[in-house]
Amino acid sequence: MNKPGDGSQELGLADEMFVKAWRATKPELDRRARRLSDGHRDRADDLLANTAIKALLFMRRSPDAMSDPEGFLFVVLRHVFLDSVRRNGRDGEVFDRGVDIEAEGVAQGLDLSALQRMELEEQLGRVITAVASLSRDQKRLFVYRFIDDLPYPAIAERLAINQPLARKRVQLLRERIKVAVDRD
Repeated sequence: MNKPGDGSQELGLADEMFVKAWRATKPELDRRARRLSDGHRDRADDLLANTAIKALLFMRRSPDAMSDPEGFLFVVLRHVFLDSVRRNGRDGEVFDRGVDIEAEGVAQGLDLSALQRMELEEQLGRVITAVASLSRDQKRLFVYRFIDDLPYPAIAERLAINQPLARKRVQLLRERIKVAVDRD
């Protein structure tokens, strides 16, 4: 039950704004993510998942700052992509430029079935629930790494720890969220 002043009504409005914008832009976001990932379906799905999480959390944090939620999703997708390129560059990974997008059926298969759409929405809901159940410190780490896109040196500095420990904590946080999502 929503009580005045408890923030849950604002949270609901932010969620509605996100869902409406996501549904309106999903086909074009899919195409753009596929293009950015050079046709790799799994990489495009990762870009979209990270985009959804970051956009939803930002919208929840600052719903009044949203004048164009649909356009904001494309900005977040671009930032997520650039972050992944930087991270992959650091890890020595590169996209395979030899992928034939047409051969993978990209042009023909962009529309998701109702079942696939429902599964993605359920999975997003599980991720949101998992993040909501984190401790205050874990949520702060989540925001530093996945919302603010801070590099590990900056995270380590803010937490007053060394970089390897910051990396380990982020790794453990990812695993915790994954376990929570898989459990649900």
